[in-house]
Amino acid sequence: MKRFIEGIDRSQTTLFPDRLDDYIAEDNPVRVVDVFVDALDLGGLGFGRVEPEVTGRPGYHPSVLLKLYIYGYLNRVQSSRRLEREAGRNVEVMWLTGRLAPDHKTIADFRKDNGKAIRKVCARFVALCRQLDLFADASVAIDGSKFKAVNAAVSAWDRNFTRAKMKRRQEQIEESVDRYLHQLDSADRQEPSLARSMKTERLHEKIATLKEEMQRLEVLEARMLATPDQQISLTDPDARSMATSGRGSGMVAYNVQTAVDIKHHLIVAHEVTNVGTDRSQLFAIAQKAKAAVGTDSLDVVADRGYFKSKEILACEQAGITVTLPKPVTSGVRAKGRYGKQDFRYVAEDDVYICPAGERLIYHYTNVEKGLTLRRYWTNVCQSCSIQHLCTTNKNRRITRWEHEQLLETVQRRLDEHPEKMRQRRETVEHPYGTIKSWMGYTHFQMKTLKRVATEMALHVLAYNIKRVINIMGIGALIAAMKAA
Repeated sequence: MKRFIEGIDRSQTTLFPDRLDDYIAEDNPVRVVDVFVDALDLGGLGFGRVEPEVTGRPGYHPSVLLKLYIYGYLNRVQSSRRLEREAGRNVEVMWLTGRLAPDHKTIADFRKDNGKAIRKVCARFVALCRQLDLFADASVAIDGSKFKAVNAAVSAWDRNFTRAKMKRRQEQIEESVDRYLHQLDSADRQEPSLARSMKTERLHEKIATLKEEMQRLEVLEARMLATPDQQISLTDPDARSMATSGRGSGMVAYNVQTAVDIKHHLIVAHEVTNVGTDRSQLFAIAQKAKAAVGTDSLDVVADRGYFKSKEILACEQAGITVTLPKPVTSGVRAKGRYGKQDFRYVAEDDVYICPAGERLIYHYTNVEKGLTLRRYWTNVCQSCSIQHLCTTNKNRRITRWEHEQLLETVQRRLDEHPEKMRQRRETVEHPYGTIKSWMGYTHFQMKTLKRVATEMALHVLAYNIKRVINIMGIGALIAAMKAA
């Protein structure tokens, strides 16, 4: 007696359902994609070929290809060739596209040619989330993460040059040439032989190759020095070498900024940049999130990497309340001396009180790097018994920005709500981790900033759709989209 579950005979006649719709359950996420795309005004969003040409071969309607891409990114199928295969064998895709099977070039060209419109589709789903009252708290967490640029046959890191990498590579070539020249000198002192002749010929070939490489690097160096950030990438011209959290580590990447809703962990706004630091990104992404949420005010929490006086001021002026820690950039505490935080400011008298109880009074104002700074000090430091714990100069000077009270308010806000930093980590790390797992090796498939932004928009759209499905359920979401 057989003890295994057996399948049917492949040659046996089978009666499948007459309708393709019978294969797709009512709670299948593919139905969400279908309803969402059908409700879009593709022409208004900027998609091409919405209206068919009068003459020539008929093309695919953009809704078909958009549905195909959204389905692909929802199911970790981002390659145009893989999507082509899925269209011919996947029942869900057949149902979604009406059994159309476009070739991979048509699929790839759609993403390439409609990047701006695809990014608007992502924004349109965020607007739908706002209509569904999913952003009622008007509170977001902001963070940035490095995503690897597209990988070529040769490592992108080896095809990206900064001034330091260029100098290091040139030094390596010069050392190799010197070593080969030394070997030539040694060979010339030996007795003539066939082996010596062959060795000399190989050494000359290596030296010639290295000299050609040096000439190529000199051309690349001239191009690199002509760029604003003095960096050049041969694989992706917009990708940049960026430092990561690991000591001495880095990658050729893009810096993706996101604003994530604290309650539901939906990505409210995102931006792809090729700037390696977050220092000047706070206001731009916060303002974009505020517009997406559609409120007059917005609470934002970020990490210390976003701390910049001008950015915080711009946020406050735009009705954006910021909470973030101030980085400790001064090393005086490590040296056992008092830091600025040990000096108490008295607003009524416009003075600072030092740890010894002396008053540091205002002397003058100057402008540095666009910031208006006020200078305070006292002339009694030399007679102070604890001067060695305060400064090595004749007197200790304190600098105060004209909007310093704003930074003090931000710090006080954090002191009153220290749990916000933990809340920030729990909020922003989930979307990044999810999207990077979908990407596989965490690198983009497309090149240039514009196209990478399109690719990221599809990732964000897919992530948000899955999150809303988990929050509301498929049936409720479909009903809400039809009613919107």
